[in-house]
Amino acid sequence: MGQITANTRAEVKEIVYSFFSEECETDISRIHDDTNIISDLEGDSLMFLELIEIFKKKYNLSIELKTIAKYIVKHPVETIGQLIDTQMLMIEHENNIVNL
Repeated sequence: MGQITANTRAEVKEIVYSFFSEECETDISRIHDDTNIISDLEGDSLMFLELIEIFKKKYNLSIELKTIAKYIVKHPVETIGQLIDTQMLMIEHENNIVNL
């Protein structure tokens, strides 16, 4: 499982905000936790998959995409804040996320 520190959430938030700012070609100041990924940023599920790969490398995670998919079906992600929360759970619980 990934190491959670006091700074982990701030790191995750910074990565997510920067990622969507760059990928969606929008100013980072327009992104906040309530920003809807699809309707506000015109993001898509492929971006989510790309972010998963970024976090897998950064935090040395061993988590399967099918596990994430099972979790997301029960806990859909629509906003930046929900995505950050989900990433934190992935870092903390890896494949055990499906049991939450």
